Amino acid sequence: MTTRRRVIAGAAGAGVAGVGGAVGYRAWRDREPSVPPAQDKDGRLLWRNWSGIQNAYPAHRAAPDTEDALVDVLKNAPGPVRPVGSGHSFTALVPTSGTLLTLDRMSGLTAHDATAHRATVRAGTRLGDLGPALADIGQEMANLPDINKQSLGGALGTGTHGTGRALRAIHGDVVALRIATPKGDVLACDRANNADVFHAARVNLGAFGVVSEVTLQNIPLTRVLKRTTVRQLDEVMEEWPDLIARHRNVEFYAIPFTGLAAVITVDETDRPVLPRGPDTDVDAVMELKKLRDLTGFLPDVRRSLAQSAFKDAPAEEAVDEGWKLLSNERPVRFNEMEYHLPLEAQMGALREVIAAIEKHRADVFFPIEARVIDEDDAWLSPFFGRVSGSIAVHAYYKDDYQFLFDLVEPILRRHGGRPHWGKLHSLKSADFAALYPRFKDALAVREMLDPDGRMLNEHLRSVFAHG
Repeated sequence: MTTRRRVIAGAAGAGVAGVGGAVGYRAWRDREPSVPPAQDKDGRLLWRNWSGIQNAYPAHRAAPDTEDALVDVLKNAPGPVRPVGSGHSFTALVPTSGTLLTLDRMSGLTAHDATAHRATVRAGTRLGDLGPALADIGQEMANLPDINKQSLGGALGTGTHGTGRALRAIHGDVVALRIATPKGDVLACDRANNADVFHAARVNLGAFGVVSEVTLQNIPLTRVLKRTTVRQLDEVMEEWPDLIARHRNVEFYAIPFTGLAAVITVDETDRPVLPRGPDTDVDAVMELKKLRDLTGFLPDVRRSLAQSAFKDAPAEEAVDEGWKLLSNERPVRFNEMEYHLPLEAQMGALREVIAAIEKHRADVFFPIEARVIDEDDAWLSPFFGRVSGSIAVHAYYKDDYQFLFDLVEPILRRHGGRPHWGKLHSLKSADFAALYPRFKDALAVREMLDPDGRMLNEHLRSVFAHG
């Protein structure tokens, strides 16, 4: 850390800052985005998502604490009725002029099976709270996403995932669920009962009703070694198939304009506990921003400084139960596009994405994340029927993110990618019908559960071609 800061701070002494206003990132661009008024003309309070790009002024807000109260909201509250978790989706899944519904009062464990390692959990439970609650009964989820602030229902609704060749996304480990519908029903669903609803609603975008309770297939508490190393990007991309085969969990972050990658592996171990230290990811990201700001449109200087700053970075290791190590704090806000591609297409697409960014967008500094996820059979799962490699491209929340649509998305679509439901994309119903073999079947289930479209805002109407 000290070495990185010394090298980056020394950029000014190397003459980079002296070029200053000519090549550096213009200070006037680095300003807070405008914030909508806290209330609209009718006194309705503002809702905004985590990154700040989605907002709404709902007429009504609801926080039911029982399934009966939830059903009453779905049947009678002003529509569209949109459930909200932590607001970590970047697409317009939540905005509504009708009712904003939270399950924060419907959280916690309700039952568990110690022998089968299963637990029944209310859908409003935040993933960060679920980890210690499951640990108290000797269980943990087999995989977790990079961020654990989401509600369980929100994570399932958008197909949220972690990484690992033999590990499914969170919804892949759901063995049963209960869903309340706008028609007033509460359906208990699994592979034998209401099976079509089960297959359609495990990934549901909050558009089929509201999942109130979930039974998860978990694993016993497992001690793992998490190891982070900085390596040359070309080497990592060449070794990616071998890295996937060797490690239980593996991902890497390609750092534009540096030729470097941060590789993170997680494997089971019997080593003694070595708790994770203070989080350094925030510092690393902001140091990359400083490099961007100093070097501006001098990519060769930027690469040279980054190589010098990170070349001697020691490996970071931590040993603990998996739920303590798989997710991370991400206080630096960003906007994100993530697509899931056939695994064999992932590295080729990533090379094209990096080349396009380095040719056209010298302002990009956020690392690009590459992960692997096992297939499952949920009808609207981005991983339906195929092992997938994901590519996630981020833009600092203060920076323009239109390049995600103009430069990045065409590449990811050309390689057969399916977008993460909660992250930026421009696809419509016809696109999804071509990408998902069971999309029309899911549409039929959605229409059956919500024939009047009470769960659909403008964005979801374009997804499901309703009305």
